[in-house]
Amino acid sequence: MKRRETGFSLLELAVVAVVLSILLGVFLERLTYYQAAAERAHFDATLRLYKTALQIRLAELILQRREGEARTLEVENPTRWLSEKPINYAGDYPESPEPGTWYFDAATQELVYVVNSSRGLELEIHSGVKQLRFKVKIAYQKVHAGAQQIQGIGGIFLQPSSAYRWS
Repeated sequence: MKRRETGFSLLELAVVAVVLSILLGVFLERLTYYQAAAERAHFDATLRLYKTALQIRLAELILQRREGEARTLEVENPTRWLSEKPINYAGDYPESPEPGTWYFDAATQELVYVVNSSRGLELEIHSGVKQLRFKVKIAYQKVHAGAQQIQGIGGIFLQPSSAYRWS
């Protein structure tokens, strides 16, 4: 009787290689998806942190009856009002910014986030670097003070300098 050799045939090995490459492709696709989702979540959390710090600072000024100083919030670095700077905050906007980092551009008085992964991000690109820029804006409203109307502070917010959508 002849003995049959055991082991993988070339066809079986090819099938295993194809299946493994498909699984690796799916894994890498999901990995990039989750990296982009994590960046977006971190961006959103940091942006909310800045908004909250600005709102608290404006409330402090109003409570101390120093509303006249509120205009300075539109030109100052909002990071100044955070108790702790974000981990990825790098200071003044440089000539070659690093992706995934927050900066303050003193020339334009804008808070800048340089995007690391632009997956699912639609934005207008003004330079070669994909970045989201925000300007501090104070909202004013008319307030009745006796017989006259005066302009009072209605709130503060971070306004995007250009439209973007992160889906």
